[in-house]
Amino acid sequence: MIRAIRASKTAAEERAVVRRECAAIRTAISERGQEGLRHRNMAKLMFIHMLGYPTHFGQMECLKLIAAAGYPEKRIGYLGLMLLLDERQEVLMLVTNSLKQDLNHSSPFIVGLALCALGNICSAEMARDLAPEVEKLLRSRDVNTKKKVATKTESNKNAGNAILYECVETIMGIEATSGLRVLAINILGRFLSNRDNNIRYVALNILMRAITVDTQAVQRHRVTILECVKDADASIRKRALELVFLLVNDTNVKPLTKELVDYLDVADPDFKEDLTAKICSITEKFSQEKLWYLDQMFKVLSLAGNHVKDDVWHALIVVISNASELQGYAVRSLYMALRAYSEQGSLLRVAVWCIGEYGEMLVNNLGMLEAEPPITVTESDAVDAVELGFNCYSADVTTRSMCLVALLKLSSRFPSMSERIKQIVAQNKENMVLELQQRSSLLERMPVLDEAAYLVKRASATQATIPSYKPASGVTPGDLKIPNGVAKPAAAPLVDLLDLSSDDAPVTSTSATPNDFLQDLLGIGGTNLSTAGAPSASTDILMDLLSIGSSPSQNGLLDSSSPAQAEKKPFSAVPQVVSLVPEPMDLLGSLSSSASSSGTKSSTIVPQAADLLDGLSASTSVSGIDDACPSITAFQSATLKIVFDLRKQLGKPQETTIHATFTNLTSTTYTDFIFQAAVPKFIQLRLDPASGNVVPASGKGSVTQGFSVTNNQHGQKPLAMRIRMSYKVNGEDRLEQGQVSNFPPGL
Repeated sequence: MIRAIRASKTAAEERAVVRRECAAIRTAISERGQEGLRHRNMAKLMFIHMLGYPTHFGQMECLKLIAAAGYPEKRIGYLGLMLLLDERQEVLMLVTNSLKQDLNHSSPFIVGLALCALGNICSAEMARDLAPEVEKLLRSRDVNTKKKVATKTESNKNAGNAILYECVETIMGIEATSGLRVLAINILGRFLSNRDNNIRYVALNILMRAITVDTQAVQRHRVTILECVKDADASIRKRALELVFLLVNDTNVKPLTKELVDYLDVADPDFKEDLTAKICSITEKFSQEKLWYLDQMFKVLSLAGNHVKDDVWHALIVVISNASELQGYAVRSLYMALRAYSEQGSLLRVAVWCIGEYGEMLVNNLGMLEAEPPITVTESDAVDAVELGFNCYSADVTTRSMCLVALLKLSSRFPSMSERIKQIVAQNKENMVLELQQRSSLLERMPVLDEAAYLVKRASATQATIPSYKPASGVTPGDLKIPNGVAKPAAAPLVDLLDLSSDDAPVTSTSATPNDFLQDLLGIGGTNLSTAGAPSASTDILMDLLSIGSSPSQNGLLDSSSPAQAEKKPFSAVPQVVSLVPEPMDLLGSLSSSASSSGTKSSTIVPQAADLLDGLSASTSVSGIDDACPSITAFQSATLKIVFDLRKQLGKPQETTIHATFTNLTSTTYTDFIFQAAVPKFIQLRLDPASGNVVPASGKGSVTQGFSVTNNQHGQKPLAMRIRMSYKVNGEDRLEQGQVSNFPPGL
């Protein structure tokens, strides 16, 4: 049969040979042919089975051969049993009795056949029924029989380790006693010392499951597991690192973190990213002291700063900004680390940010800790550290942006370094990246504004606001007319943005001429209301560029009299004027205004201070606000009262400014107070920061918070809002929520 199958040239010929042989075997089985050929037929079936053809019709013949008396028949029968069947076959129930008889046979060869078959296809029921026979064979005097039953569990032999592994799996798979679990985990601990990588990897896998059952037993092998973190095999390193992360708790976090940080210095570059991420997670999760947290993060930034993710060093900056007592220590530590590890990108970013924020603490050794040695750092050294970011990270936009911001802040803290800072920043004036170009321009004078472009913008804005207005004949956007006898004054000098002492510089006083372009541009003249019967709709270009104001007509601010009265009342000899009068300004400091020109009764709008680095605060708005709407009680319970003060902006009926006041009605102070609001999709909501997060008891004080809402379907759908307040009372979390449905109509 084998020669015929091998001689087949095509698959069809092979299938034909197999079909003929299977038919002959079926006939022999059904007719009970010669007894001496039964085991040969079974051998043929096993060969056909290995070729992938179905042989299920021969399973019962295996059982008959096992029940035979001769050794050749039993050997082929047990071989067919192990090859053609598995422990899931129901036919195995019929072979249990034959196995029991053969295990008690006088011939050690037949006993060996039964033991081998039992080891390969044993089911739970067979193990339960045949366990007494196997236990009795353990006391047999025959050496060969003992070898079939028991194996020495020596760690230098794979067979012994396999038996130990199965024992451990059995113990961990059942609800064993703590003693057995400790025994199993100790076996795994020995596996970790094995030179075979496969055995160590298997041990680490089981220990990761065992730690959820018996953490203390796994903790005893912490030193061995840490050694696996330093293994040459990458798979073992990663698995051991995951296990160490699971082992960390409040009691062992410091020694474990120290071991990992020490290894970080010599770890492979491919492994540093995973190791750094785990160290940062451990430090953030289990840090009990801010000082220890900062020390560990500084070490990680120094040794593997290029592998630290952005959200990690962002969180570090947040911690430093909220730890006022450690800010001096932080900036000094980062400065010293930067001198030694300037190639670490994340370290440079955090150090540059701290130097920009706390440069004076670095130079003057402020906020020193008890055991901290003083260092000598000059203002020039601090600027050198920031300049390092330009030289080492010329292609990194984030780093260069942070360096520019730090230099802008240092220019106000170190006046003696202003000129040098200006030279460093000037390198980015023509940078292709717009953000860097804008930041570098903050230290320059305001560029000369284009006169023709301004006239075009002013004319178009005036025509759009006052359609009935017609410009005087002969005046075109490119042709500015000056009255006879009035000279066109030179532009008022804009202050050098680094000269912080120029706030008191005088303003050149000139006559208020409505057609004087430059006076109107710089806001040092007035606009005569009598020229057009209405305020000018043009915007002050300088104020428009700085986004800190708008023209009188846009704001809706007229003289103290009402618009109707302004139309009826004749103008006096001294015209009443509304003007924006900014003085020369320091864009890094504050903006101020002076009094109006002599001989003119004016109403002056003074823009608030603006910080170009941090953005404009809500208080810088000078938009006109209509009379306040009636206040409403938005929410009131037995513990909390919320009042909304509503205001509308002129010309913007869809916008509403709300000032919320939160009052505590109980005798216990509320802490960690947070107000949240939700609105439908057609409403836009913008929340401002609250005045605090502690609400005094018994109404002896309150917390306020402003926010604005924009109803994009104003006039069609009313304003709706759901609110939620969370706070703590004696450390216990409280939550209240409700719906505001009593807004006045028209919002």
